[in-house]
Amino acid sequence: MDVLEVAARATATGPVCDACLGRLVADRSFGLSNAERGSALRVSLALREDDDHEPVSTADCWVCEGRCAEFDGWAERAAEAVEGTEFSTYNVGTRPPPLIEENEALLREEAGLDDDAGEPFKSEFNREVGKRFGRLTGGEVSFDRPDVQFTIDLAEDAIDAKVNSAFVYGRYRKLERDIPQTEWPCRECKGSGRQGADPCDHCGGSGYLYDDSVEEYTAPIVEDVMDGTEATFHGAGREDVDALMLGTGRPFVIEVAEPRRRRVDTDRLEADVNAFAEGAVEVEGLRLATYDMVERVKEHDASKRYRAEVTFDGDVDGDDLSAAIDELEGATIEQYTPNRVDHRRASLTREREVYEATAELADPRHATVEIHGAGGLYIKELISGDEGRTEPSLAGLLGVGADVTALDVLAVEGEDKPFEDGAFFRESVTHD
Repeated sequence: MDVLEVAARATATGPVCDACLGRLVADRSFGLSNAERGSALRVSLALREDDDHEPVSTADCWVCEGRCAEFDGWAERAAEAVEGTEFSTYNVGTRPPPLIEENEALLREEAGLDDDAGEPFKSEFNREVGKRFGRLTGGEVSFDRPDVQFTIDLAEDAIDAKVNSAFVYGRYRKLERDIPQTEWPCRECKGSGRQGADPCDHCGGSGYLYDDSVEEYTAPIVEDVMDGTEATFHGAGREDVDALMLGTGRPFVIEVAEPRRRRVDTDRLEADVNAFAEGAVEVEGLRLATYDMVERVKEHDASKRYRAEVTFDGDVDGDDLSAAIDELEGATIEQYTPNRVDHRRASLTREREVYEATAELADPRHATVEIHGAGGLYIKELISGDEGRTEPSLAGLLGVGADVTALDVLAVEGEDKPFEDGAFFRESVTHD
């Protein structure tokens, strides 16, 4: 149908503002706002029919009931809702009153158009408020997890502003033993610190099995600097509580909920975290990151290099040790879920590769063993055999009991490109 015929039918229904008129044929031209499009249609109708087609006040429009005059006001309210919050990207959504949706459906019907012709009211509202908000704040619209999101509820005359999380990526080294990666609530009291009316005997009333963690040394500092409400630690796997994490460290991401600051000096933040940890933990390479980095880190299946101090139950000959190590190198290891993690891991048999293995005998009862293995390989069980749950094992090959007395992770290796790809890092602008 000709656009002027559409316009003629629409204006015959009653007072229709330029925006609602132009929205009917928004899919037939580009480069104009709906209000400009509607105004042009009204002028064309007047010229064709040699009759007056005076502009209709938005307030008199029976379709939008004056809402198309409120774009500026809602943009200002959105800016006020995030005043003092740093962001660079945003998005706007709208919940229109049911009556307006019914009105525009009726207008399309009266104009002889299909239900999906033109542009929906809420799409125009989102775009026009968004454009004005961008001009007010300097932000850029984004449809892929923006920094701030607004939902405008026209029926309730309310705006909900959601500040999405910010992310900091880095690597950590753990330089003291008996520090878990994340907070470890007591299993007996489930973190309450109480057993009935009394303090929990298992954790001494603290609610936690360990006083410190990598998370506690890092996340609160990042949360404080970004002025957020909560911080969550995401690691690329984890090492045993009693193991050191050395070398270039383990990748991690800290997620900060509802941050008021995004543009932070990551070099200074790195120094602050390291000063707070006082040598127990060190971080390096801190960078602002995006939401996608969390999954990248959690899915990173890196190989790892370990150094284990091993004690044998009986005397071991150097040649026998070398032969056992040679047999382990390149072997595929079958490991049934270890006894020590059976309460929190699914019971199944896993196959993992040993890429490299070396050993140096200090005396007949002690050796240093270094292993480069696939991600998920349990090193302590590779040494001890775990009562037959791991095959082959160093203890099984030697025929002598063997236990790891100290374990160090020397490197978390693998393809680093997922962590260095610039698509997962960002800069921010300030709005205050």
